[in-house]
Amino acid sequence: IAVSASANRTDSWLPLGNWSTANGHGVIAIDQCGDSLCGRIVGIDRGPTEPMPTDLHGRSQCGLVIITNERPRADGTWLGEITDPRDGDTYQAKLWLDEAGNLRLRGFIGIPQLGATQIWHPFTGHLTAECGLT
Repeated sequence: IAVSASANRTDSWLPLGNWSTANGHGVIAIDQCGDSLCGRIVGIDRGPTEPMPTDLHGRSQCGLVIITNERPRADGTWLGEITDPRDGDTYQAKLWLDEAGNLRLRGFIGIPQLGATQIWHPFTGHLTAECGLT
């Protein structure tokens, strides 16, 4: 019974949707990817003449998957990885929704206590086909 109850709680706390990053300069879409969650860049705040940012391999950051293998935990959180698109460094990432409906993302190496938590808000703006924010 305890497993069923925690599974139901986890399902009701799915952090799916478009999220504005902590600094407001990016939008990440979190979706179901097989038996885990993943997140890809769908919005980047840049001027009309600014080029699309690229990752360390020179690929466009637009559409780049940066959150992978997020799997549910019994406490209602999700644990997986996040990759910094600028340098390719990968960290463990714990996700959860707070009482206000915001996404909390804690990136860390080793143990969560040594990491930092960002608060991402539901994205309510508009996106262009080229990952622009309006």
